[in-house]
Amino acid sequence: METAEFLRALDREGRLLAAAAELAGTDAKVPACPQWQVRDLLRHTGAVHRWAAATVADARTAPLPLGDGPELDGAELVAWYRDSHRRLVETLAGAPAGLECWTFHPAPSPSPLAFWARRQAHETTVHRYDAEAARGGPASPVAAGFAADGVDELLRGFHARARSRVRTERPRVLRVRATDAGADAVWTVRLSDEPPVTSRDADGRADAELTGTAERLYLGLWNRVPLPDATGDRALAALWRETSGI
Repeated sequence: METAEFLRALDREGRLLAAAAELAGTDAKVPACPQWQVRDLLRHTGAVHRWAAATVADARTAPLPLGDGPELDGAELVAWYRDSHRRLVETLAGAPAGLECWTFHPAPSPSPLAFWARRQAHETTVHRYDAEAARGGPASPVAAGFAADGVDELLRGFHARARSRVRTERPRVLRVRATDAGADAVWTVRLSDEPPVTSRDADGRADAELTGTAERLYLGLWNRVPLPDATGDRALAALWRETSGI
């Protein structure tokens, strides 16, 4: 996907998030994050938006501390979130293509600007789902191509880092296959007592396979909905649920 596509997704998803939060009310519980109410979701996501915008705007070469959201609530907090989201979209849209700044995971990306547009688009989509789940009713769909990209970023980005807890005592292989996002929407995740190593292929034998639509895999691997039933060793799917939280 191109940076412009991620920016359009970020703009859309942030608007949907704010609208759902407004309807839910800031007291509403967030089902996938039992310790959170909507106010916590808005404070967290808005703080992340401002943190990312500052990193890009100032071309930071080292990480900034992630601040806390304000002690606002109700309509004022929703308005603060909308302003945070607007600032991020405008900052990314106005940043130079040759921007050099800090990034934090190794998922393939053509530039730091592309990294931040992609990361914030997926950050916002997952939390938009949270806001809509708190509101109740049907959730907005996630397009198959975008969802497959999110699976890729999660597996080859977040869980390639040393802090990933998805590990096994002996080498095991988990395959993830999307059924609606093209022939290359398949990942082989090699598990061991080191961080997972994921390649975008179907090479070799897998001990277990998760197969489903890209949207189901995306939300399932982010622990927002149940994972598709695994074929093979279902303990690997249970391991993911128990250890993959970020």
